[in-house]
Amino acid sequence: MVTRMFSGHGRLLALSALALAAGMGLSACAPLIAGGAVATTVLVATDRRTSGAMVEDQGIEMRAANRLRAELGNRGRVNVTSYNRRVLITGEVASETDRALALRIVGAVENVQGVVDELAVTGTPSLTARAADRLVSARVRAGLIDAPDLSSNAFLIVTERGTVYLMGRVTPREADRATEIARRTSGVQRVVRVFELITEEELARIAPPPAPAPARAAPTPN
Repeated sequence: MVTRMFSGHGRLLALSALALAAGMGLSACAPLIAGGAVATTVLVATDRRTSGAMVEDQGIEMRAANRLRAELGNRGRVNVTSYNRRVLITGEVASETDRALALRIVGAVENVQGVVDELAVTGTPSLTARAADRLVSARVRAGLIDAPDLSSNAFLIVTERGTVYLMGRVTPREADRATEIARRTSGVQRVVRVFELITEEELARIAPPPAPAPARAAPTPN
């Protein structure tokens, strides 16, 4: 089912990484991008997808990007983000004809199980605006890391023109909590939920076991 709907040190690391990513983004010029221009990295060790699904998602993004580039050329900036074989399409194209073409191309990619269309017919945002989106993603990520009741790596974050898209396999409780955090984050204009909802029982089955407590040092004899 798809629903549309950092401690201080960690925050510093996240925003520092974002600054580096934004700098790299300012020099990028490719019009068609796989994986989302501002998608944050999900750590494999705590990802709730199976390893097979993660491989499939990478393949879907690559195949979609290649086909979009072949058909659309430079007539747009289409971002394809796949999570558990469900694809979010964001970015911009110049016409409704190109928008319909992009949706057909992505929907026909092997192993795609669903498509969420958020592709806009509008001009490409400036490099400054795209850097601002990256900063928004970093702020949302920092907010999720600061939340002790959430596993931040269960969420994938994509930001386009101030709209934050949240993806992941999460419970309704986690979905609502993450949405609340994103909505009150500076720079966020809208939140779109693209979650695959699971039950608390399913979460208990797939959650990694807690880390063992550190061993206590043996007392020093007098």
